[in-house]
Amino acid sequence: MNVPLKIEFYTYEDELWYRTADGHTERLTERHHDIIGDVLAKIETLYPKAYVALSKEYERCLPNVSLYRFRMVLRFCKCNFGNIDNIADIDRYGRFHLECVPCPLRGECRQEGVICHPEFDSRLSDAETRVLRLWYDGMSKETIAEQLYLSIHTVNNHIRNAFARLGIHEKAEFFKYAESNHLFE
Repeated sequence: MNVPLKIEFYTYEDELWYRTADGHTERLTERHHDIIGDVLAKIETLYPKAYVALSKEYERCLPNVSLYRFRMVLRFCKCNFGNIDNIADIDRYGRFHLECVPCPLRGECRQEGVICHPEFDSRLSDAETRVLRLWYDGMSKETIAEQLYLSIHTVNNHIRNAFARLGIHEKAEFFKYAESNHLFE
């Protein structure tokens, strides 16, 4: 993930800003392609119902892909990361820490529980399961990439996304989780 580690989003005068761990503060704009792309990829992977709803909500912007992607991330972040509270909204492991932000439509918004307070998808994808099984069986990431005709980057993404879904952070934790939950039996 290219998003700076330990990033906090917040709303100021109806605009979305972010602050990195080193104290850098900036308003999020359409030109922040790396942050937007990485956050959107995480939304698509971990909150697929929110991603579909956001896609539908902003489909009229689709001819301008940059604006379309920006509006989707802007909405998700404003609905879930709007408070400045000195707690990273995206931690060093790339996990989201959603907040209950003040909203004038709380309780009547048709996107509550979908975009706002979205449902986390903890199921592993077939691709993630294939990669994790081979890694669990002792293959190196490079060998997995060769065997499955994937780039090493894709293998690392599958592992990182699976770790986020499972709430684990390290390889040792993964092995313990796989054994105790009979993941590959």
